[in-house]
Amino acid sequence: MAYTFRGGIHVEEYKNTSHRRIEPMAAPKTVAIPMVQHIGAPATPCVKKGDRVTIGQKIGDVPESALGCPVHSSVSGTVIDIVKKLIPSGASVEHVVIENDKLNELCRDNKPTEKKLTDITTAEIVSLIRNAGISGMGGAAFPTYAKLKSALGRVDKLIINCAECEPFITVNHRLLLEQPTTVINGIKILLKALGIGEAYIGIEDNKPDAIKILEKLTAGSKMISVKVVKTKYPQGDERQLIYALTGREVPNGKLPADVGCVIFNPETCSAIYKAFAFGTPLTSRIVTVDGDCVKRPKNLLVPIGTSFSDLIEFCGGLVKEPKKIVSGGPMMGAAQWDPEMPITKSTSAILVLSEKFGRKSTLPSVCIHCGRCINHCPMHLMPMYIAQFSMQNDIENAEKYGAMSCVECGSCSYNCPGGVEIVQHIRVAKAAIRTEKSRLAALNSQK
Repeated sequence: MAYTFRGGIHVEEYKNTSHRRIEPMAAPKTVAIPMVQHIGAPATPCVKKGDRVTIGQKIGDVPESALGCPVHSSVSGTVIDIVKKLIPSGASVEHVVIENDKLNELCRDNKPTEKKLTDITTAEIVSLIRNAGISGMGGAAFPTYAKLKSALGRVDKLIINCAECEPFITVNHRLLLEQPTTVINGIKILLKALGIGEAYIGIEDNKPDAIKILEKLTAGSKMISVKVVKTKYPQGDERQLIYALTGREVPNGKLPADVGCVIFNPETCSAIYKAFAFGTPLTSRIVTVDGDCVKRPKNLLVPIGTSFSDLIEFCGGLVKEPKKIVSGGPMMGAAQWDPEMPITKSTSAILVLSEKFGRKSTLPSVCIHCGRCINHCPMHLMPMYIAQFSMQNDIENAEKYGAMSCVECGSCSYNCPGGVEIVQHIRVAKAAIRTEKSRLAALNSQK
């Protein structure tokens, strides 16, 4: 029987690219590489206009004392500009714009780890991951070295999140089919760093081909086991996955490490192994390009800094007028206003969707008190109450009813027969709560 959690929803999967092999995409004429691709402090450019750079060369850095990741060039060529531009999150950040010389010259400073895994220390692994610029590739973009450090001595279980429950996205599925040993080896490196002996690979039961491969690779292993979870959204949310696999509940305001668990994405594991074995920093990633407007949906291995429009063009362009371009999945992704946005370390998908995927009703939205949002909420909240408090600007009660515990999965909005954009109202409430807390903290600091 597959592991699962209470609540959640079943959504149309649209896994159109699950049988499309990962296709390397040639680097474009220019890339615009953001200095913010992670949670934490922005990287500061360490190159200037006119400098020549090579693939894997560090072009942006963050002080050792600050939370953040170095940024590396994804092409060889010449820096032609350093300019502030918007990134998919909507923030305006510095970009290093590089003209590709098409020579694909690798940085000579990046070399494989000389020590065997049995001889390397935890501190050396942490340093290796930081210097490779690896941040969470499942979407959160938290610096991987910092998550690893925060888990040391506090966890007894490593969980690899292979659920990939969002519709359309198939990057993890294809990675597990085509490069499974890189993921397994990355898991072994993380186990060594954490000093623990147990890892669970949580994977949804709609990926039987990947499950078969993983079970074969881990057969006889006393440290790594494959745990098949029920296909349900949002099975990939870390709190739901932890509960499904261990029965442990992460309390409100706490982190997975507080219940003895730490979670990483399979792409992150693969990147860790490649940094260890080949000295390769994080300069490219797999991206699913799909949607009913795309001529030939694909899974692409893309240099970071490549524009969305370049990926869409590589997939044959558009076959119909798009209504929306989404960065990430349709449930938790962000709609984009500019097709020239760059691919970042956390970009898992580009979806180009027509009117077909929009809401059909033109009637005013209204709550009919059906309770569906409550029944399907994986966090066991009462989403409509929080949304109503938000609409009334009653931020105190919105917080009291658990607004900050909402993971913004969208299950409530998806199931609302009244067409209420519940998640958006909750997001407004959460932003107001954060603003008020910051204001009070500033006032207290002045006393």
